[in-house]
Amino acid sequence: MGVIVLSNKEQHSIADDRMKSDEELIKGCIREDRHMQGLLYQKYADKMFAVCLRYSNSREEAEDVLQEAFIKIFDKISKFRQEGSFEGWMRRIMVNTALRSWDKRARKFEPGNLDDITEPAQPAHVLDGIGAKEIMQMIRRLPEGYKVVFNLFAVEGYSHKEIGELLNINESTSRSQYARARKNLMQMIEKIES
Repeated sequence: MGVIVLSNKEQHSIADDRMKSDEELIKGCIREDRHMQGLLYQKYADKMFAVCLRYSNSREEAEDVLQEAFIKIFDKISKFRQEGSFEGWMRRIMVNTALRSWDKRARKFEPGNLDDITEPAQPAHVLDGIGAKEIMQMIRRLPEGYKVVFNLFAVEGYSHKEIGELLNINESTSRSQYARARKNLMQMIEKIES
């Protein structure tokens, strides 16, 4: 395989592309500049894919959600009001798109309340020796309702009230789904340790 040699102009062009600020990328995307859209996608696709993957059952499904969400971002980018981080705005679109995709699949929430859930004891060393990849795999194995609520609350930082509004469920259902998710995760961790 041969070596590709870039001219100084090409090298500077690539470096310039990497140095584009979000503001420059946003302005370019508003103008529907395909190059700027590509740069925006390259800059954020990996991070946003990780978000989509947390709400999906497979990589293929996450890729579909990512694609659909970026189309929404490009369509709505002129509505970004610069009132928070651009990445946070995009993350919200990713989460909402993933939730809509999840809506199309079977939405399953187990009824119940917190009274019938006992928290397992949690030794301080419980996560020692377990990597982020393994934890994410455990989360992906949770039942659908548990997984979605756990991700929204523990990973994305939504309150149970906000989760209830997003998913059209009671706040108490969100709390019980989260408690059950934690209990299931603790049981998975205990199996690994034993």
